[in-house]
Amino acid sequence: MYDLRSLRDNLDAIKDQLGSRGRDVAWDDLRALIEARRSLTVMVDGLRHELKKGSEDVARLKREKQPADAAMAQMKALGDRIQVAEDTLRSTEERAQDMALRIPNLPHGSVPAGKDPADNQEVRQWGSAHAFTFTPQAHWDLGEALGILDFERAAKIAGARFAVLTGLGARLERALINFMLDLHTTRHGYREVLPPFMVNRAAMTGTGQLPKFEDDLFKLRDDDYFLIPTAEVPVTNLLREEIVPDDRIPIRYAAYTPCFRREAGSYGKDTRGLIRQHQFNKVELVVFSRPEDSYQELERLTGHAEAVLQELALPYRVVTLCTGDMGFSAAKTYDIEVWLPSQNTFREISSCSNFEAFQARRAGIRYRRKDGKTDFLHTLNGSGLAVGRTLVAILENYQQPDGSVTIPPVLRPYMGGAERIAKS
Repeated sequence: MYDLRSLRDNLDAIKDQLGSRGRDVAWDDLRALIEARRSLTVMVDGLRHELKKGSEDVARLKREKQPADAAMAQMKALGDRIQVAEDTLRSTEERAQDMALRIPNLPHGSVPAGKDPADNQEVRQWGSAHAFTFTPQAHWDLGEALGILDFERAAKIAGARFAVLTGLGARLERALINFMLDLHTTRHGYREVLPPFMVNRAAMTGTGQLPKFEDDLFKLRDDDYFLIPTAEVPVTNLLREEIVPDDRIPIRYAAYTPCFRREAGSYGKDTRGLIRQHQFNKVELVVFSRPEDSYQELERLTGHAEAVLQELALPYRVVTLCTGDMGFSAAKTYDIEVWLPSQNTFREISSCSNFEAFQARRAGIRYRRKDGKTDFLHTLNGSGLAVGRTLVAILENYQQPDGSVTIPPVLRPYMGGAERIAKS
């Protein structure tokens, strides 16, 4: 979020720093609106001063019992001019503000420059890919053969990019949710939150989904509500327009929610299976931090997301996203990518981001420092983890030659002691 005064003074520097990241911003139009706003502000201030002086003259004429009709008529005409100028100023400010809301966050200095995922930088790997003695199956074939995944009936009741989980498949999804929440709340110190699954326009604007990405969202027909694309939106907005005491910082929340995304622009990608669905479950981690601590918090949060995969003994790697692959609101992002044997590659299972003060400025999230002054908090979040993609990774990495799937030991208490999923 950029205030218009900052944009007026630093527009060229911001444009240069964003580079290709700001290619969708109409910079010339924004500059013209900012200059028009400045001129209109000067005009309105001058007219208001003239009105004040004229009103004082009218009052003086009335006190002196002199004719004031002509002066009063002039003041009425001046008031009408001010009204028109104020309306124009308000409209100009709204258009400029709308354009400002579409400018991405500035990348942190440690983010590698680049245009696309090919320029992302690997940070580390954990675990080793299992050496199968047979050709590993894709999760959709495994799930359908085991009778725990049903895409055909999901398409019948909803459409493409939906799935029905049944039997031990449904229980495995539930087990993962409970396991992740228990890990983050009991070992990592997060406070569990169960937020609404619908939010208003202000909440979506606060975290950066609106106004730019409205086409990616599911919106209710008769009300200005949106189905959440991630728990980041309602949980971050818990503190919207609040000033938090310094002694409460940092604040760390963990939340399970279903997530809803149109997946606009992804047609033809991952059309089979659970990787890219319109509805999926996710456990989200959200942190509110002092500015000076936020990059330490990013490393901590990323480690907590990694811990889930380590407990499940699933191989993964961590990459730093380049400037051209990073999300709109992020200043820095680590992607955690899990190994999928059927594709012989790593696939994203979590994005952990520091937004610095970008979301806090949009949502008015402040804290009161020890010196009594207020400042914007830094916000961070990360998937801890995307549940459906974790289920995919378990099916593929734990599959056996007979088509059954071994349940990771850490999940067995959540599965009623079951050790494997086999065709019934």
